[in-house]
Amino acid sequence: MAQRPFKRQQTVRKGATTPRKRNKKRASGASSTSSKKNGSGILSKIGGMIPGPEAIARFIVIMGIWGLVIAGGVVAYYGYGLPEKVSFEVASERKPSIRVVSVDGVVLGSYGDRYGSPVEVGDLPDHVGQAFVSIEDRRFYDHFGIDILGILRASWVNLMSGRIAEGGSTITQQLAKNLFLSPERNFGRKIEEVLLALWLEFKFSKQQILSLYLNRIYFGSGMYGIDAASRHYFGTDPRRLNLYEAAVLAGLPKAPSRYNPLVDPEDSAKRANIVLDAMASNGVITGARAERAKQRTVRTTRQGKSGPGVRHFTDWVLDRVRDYIGYVDQDLTINTTLDSRLQEIAELNLERALASPVAQQKRVGQASLLAMTPDGAVRAMVGGRNYFESQYNRVTQARRQPGSVFKLFVYLAALDKGIGSNDWMRDMAISVNGWEPRNFDRKHHGTMSIRDAVATSNNSIAVQVAMEVGLDNVIKKAHDMGVSAELGREPSLALGTSEVSMLELTGAYAIVANGGFSVFPHAIRKIVGQGGEVLYERNDEFPVRLMNPLHAGEMNNMLSSVVAKGTGRNAIIDRPAAGKTGTTSDSRDAWFIGYTAELVAGVWMGNDNGSPMDDVSGGDLPAKLWHDFMLHAHQNLPVRSLGKAALARSQKVGEDGSWRDFTSGFTTGNKKQ
Repeated sequence: MAQRPFKRQQTVRKGATTPRKRNKKRASGASSTSSKKNGSGILSKIGGMIPGPEAIARFIVIMGIWGLVIAGGVVAYYGYGLPEKVSFEVASERKPSIRVVSVDGVVLGSYGDRYGSPVEVGDLPDHVGQAFVSIEDRRFYDHFGIDILGILRASWVNLMSGRIAEGGSTITQQLAKNLFLSPERNFGRKIEEVLLALWLEFKFSKQQILSLYLNRIYFGSGMYGIDAASRHYFGTDPRRLNLYEAAVLAGLPKAPSRYNPLVDPEDSAKRANIVLDAMASNGVITGARAERAKQRTVRTTRQGKSGPGVRHFTDWVLDRVRDYIGYVDQDLTINTTLDSRLQEIAELNLERALASPVAQQKRVGQASLLAMTPDGAVRAMVGGRNYFESQYNRVTQARRQPGSVFKLFVYLAALDKGIGSNDWMRDMAISVNGWEPRNFDRKHHGTMSIRDAVATSNNSIAVQVAMEVGLDNVIKKAHDMGVSAELGREPSLALGTSEVSMLELTGAYAIVANGGFSVFPHAIRKIVGQGGEVLYERNDEFPVRLMNPLHAGEMNNMLSSVVAKGTGRNAIIDRPAAGKTGTTSDSRDAWFIGYTAELVAGVWMGNDNGSPMDDVSGGDLPAKLWHDFMLHAHQNLPVRSLGKAALARSQKVGEDGSWRDFTSGFTTGNKKQ
């Protein structure tokens, strides 16, 4: 056995010096040789760290196996509960559909979910399916439910833009989401969406998937499915949709509210033009045909007579449905009392009044208008100048000081106590518990009749009358006539310092207009359920008499003088009318409420934050708005005296001839005096 040569290892003791190199040249050569050896050593070490082809292959296989195991675990975890979700229960859930219809047959609004009849994509024009595929999933016919290229492209676009600009969901994934899954966004839900998309692709053909998609997708305005959408927006069967209409509908699923043609026809048209470009890019139509089809705005068949202001009314109606029929669990049609023509007139004139230079100069920020029949059927309601800026309804929700409009209850209480319109009182400075009411013009006018005190809105006499008949009687009279607010028992109550609702206040004036019968301001005539079943229908056959008809006639006479010669002269129209002005301190509120034989209308102006207007009184801008609305509202209607209209109501409910003399207090017309 050969022995290895033994080399003694040289050791250096601590403190010893290393031996010096014999010459510089030798040292230099040794250094060069050493660096070469060190360099090659580093490379060999690095080379030793790089795995060979076999190691790389082994690593890939191992990671692939682990990836399959993890993916299988994820699929098993999220797929375990899918059979329960694929029960079609989620697919069948929807909110009841509610249609609100005016008295003249115009659909004022549709709420909840509306589904049309199922249609097969093969029965539709080719451009309908092509439009949806081109804009939503251009490789729909090529993928297996998941578009890998689409996901990569969307990821790249989102990365470059720094935000979520595009999504990678296919039509099949969208169908899976809409049919079975909740709207929450998380990783697990996305996995379930992918698994369901694969299941749908396995279960159904492409045409069936596209048909299901078109029948279930949301198109805005509560419309689900292409049948409901095509009929709602274009009034046509989906089998008759033209190219542009198909492009409009195909553009809706991305953002149904934003691209709704009823809300923003211009934005909807821009989106439809993008769909047409996508169709041309996809090769299903030519570029020239796409350009010819493009429009600047979308024209629908549902250009309603009423604008967005009607939403205050429909919101009020929907809030009251449960009061009539309880829990809503079926589709409903609500037939209302609103007249779409009068609603349009109300919205137009209110907006014109607020936009006028005078209103802007006098800092009038808000207004509301309510019109009803003398029986309380609401014909028009504008709860504010812009519903989309403020859904607050200043007719039904607001409580404002009514000012002198409240004097109605003071003088009705006085009539009950035997104080008539021809009695005389002295307008003078008075003090009640240290409070000194002042007239609007800061002057006193001596002795005058009660009728003239009402016509000129005299504050001193109103407070004297209220104190004479008793504040409790004034409060009781207001409550008896429908005012539900808590009223302060203080002398200033006579001048309208307690806040009340415009709806209730206008309803009280309707009682005088109809000769003294009870009024319940209402908007719903009938509610019809599925299959035409009538769930509720209003019955007005037996109104209750609330006041002596002679008192109603005398009060009407006094209110007529307000319009004829008093503070309401700006409200004079071409027929008999009566009403009352109201103005609060610092012009924070300005009112005019009046009536003819046909309509009772109230107008309020002010600011939501309670800031004062600049010298605005009820006889100024509110009376002028009332005049403009009523003048247009009564076009082509015969002129009727107030007394005859009230007598007709009395006879309608079967009152005997002893009530005929109540018309003696009514005037037959208005003349400036």
